[in-house]
Amino acid sequence: MKTAWLVVNGYLKSEKFEEIYSWLIEAAKERNINLKKLPNDQLDSIIPADPENINWRERPEFVLFWDKDVNLARMLEREGFRVFNNADGIEACDDKALTFIRLKNKNIKMPKTFIAPMTFDNEYKDYTFLLQVEGSLGYPMVIKENKGSFGEQVYLVNSYYEAVDKIKEIGHHEFIMQEFIESSKGKDVRIVTAMERVNENDFRANITNGGKMKKYTPTKEQAQMAIDVCRELNLDFAGVDIMFGKEGEPVLCEVNSNAHFKNIYDCTGVNVAESILDYIVKSIKD
Repeated sequence: MKTAWLVVNGYLKSEKFEEIYSWLIEAAKERNINLKKLPNDQLDSIIPADPENINWRERPEFVLFWDKDVNLARMLEREGFRVFNNADGIEACDDKALTFIRLKNKNIKMPKTFIAPMTFDNEYKDYTFLLQVEGSLGYPMVIKENKGSFGEQVYLVNSYYEAVDKIKEIGHHEFIMQEFIESSKGKDVRIVTAMERVNENDFRANITNGGKMKKYTPTKEQAQMAIDVCRELNLDFAGVDIMFGKEGEPVLCEVNSNAHFKNIYDCTGVNVAESILDYIVKSIKD
């Protein structure tokens, strides 16, 4: 039986995450792979500081990196491990500003987006940049912290004063400002396999925020966008969230390098863990 590593975050503990890990481990076992779960805070003792003195007893066949610890992913790659997803792809997904930059001018429709200027203080002394942005985006406007999950760091503001108050509340966190896609209010599609998410009480469609899900067959354009996004961001697998434009055309919302697939299974009956392991096994053989 081959050995592989499942890298997870040692400080993130919940039944929701543990269930995902167990599905991945079971899918690996069915493919004759011993997938060992290793928290990121325990890997420093495993990887020696002096590469010339490494004596691997069980060098993993691959590393399934189910975390956002980009520096650790890069270190594993420097040690010569095959990491899925790679550090570059994880980093691009974990930073919404970087996602936008990487996909800009790539024929992938996104909301109009502005990146907040860098400040060395925790609070802006001047909001001239906001006046310039609102002239292009208008209100309501979406403010997103660059790093966040489950829609919890995404805010809808309806005026200049609301925007200023929200930016002050965000504090030192970097953020982007985006056009509000009214035609997709409370509704989007997550494509891993496909699931439509609808929230009648919130502009965000996330299940965590009260959204409901139903099985969905993506259009050819939506499926192609998901593929193009993964290719441009150098991802092996991902959850690609797509909104509906005015004419029903796909508009990219965001990308998750390690999307939670429990809801996808409950909705569609598709076990994404099996597909991920099949892909990795094939990639290694190739």
